[in-house]
Amino acid sequence: MAFAGSTVHIVCAFSIVEILAVLYRNHLRLGDGTPRAEGRDYLVLSKGHGVMAQYACMRELGWLNDNDIRNYFGNGTILKGLSDAHVPGLEVTSGSLGHGLSVGVGMALGAKRKGSGQRCYAIVGDGEMNEGAVWEAILFAAHFKLDNLTLIVDENGFQAMGATHDILELGDLVQKLTAFGFDSIGVDGHDELRLDHALTRTKELSNGRPKAIVAKTIKGKGVSFMENKNSWHYTRLTKESYADALAEINAARATNGAWSS
Repeated sequence: MAFAGSTVHIVCAFSIVEILAVLYRNHLRLGDGTPRAEGRDYLVLSKGHGVMAQYACMRELGWLNDNDIRNYFGNGTILKGLSDAHVPGLEVTSGSLGHGLSVGVGMALGAKRKGSGQRCYAIVGDGEMNEGAVWEAILFAAHFKLDNLTLIVDENGFQAMGATHDILELGDLVQKLTAFGFDSIGVDGHDELRLDHALTRTKELSNGRPKAIVAKTIKGKGVSFMENKNSWHYTRLTKESYADALAEINAARATNGAWSS
């Protein structure tokens, strides 16, 4: 997608792809399996610029086809570079960072009041945690005892203009979120087994406290020349870098039988 559309944000997608894969594979209740099924669990990608990872999962589900992927960001496509609620399967339009969690909190509150049993999973970036609206949503979720909400922080240590600790130090997010009334846990965001266990635990705790998973990730995970290189936030693939990236990913698959982690 990134190469076909000559677009940026590929490293932002790589840091969350395992999180999304585990959610879709084992945790999201999808009703009849269609993108807008009644009673479905909600997945809010507040970190909307990582949407290519979600599109990849939607392709595996059959919600998108190969033609959609090949024409990503092209003329006439519905697939844009940020999450857009006009695309079936995407719950929110995001990209104005800091707002997606508030929408997710509203969805969780609505589900609670209806007694529908629906859960909401909201994925935010650690740089996005700079925004005051995020902390207002966190306070609201704890006050209204939204234990059907799981906040997942993609803690890759970077935001668009630099390292998060240089721009606005966040400290220990697990401790902070716990202090704000969440059941919080830290986990390796590329270890699918540990992610699965953490997500299972959130569903088992119906105790009136919203849940938070702080997923430690690597921006650009899986391609050595992209990993922790924040310049790739806005760098486009060339034919050469595209071929080199695919070679690394395919070599890892051949060695490990799966995505390198």
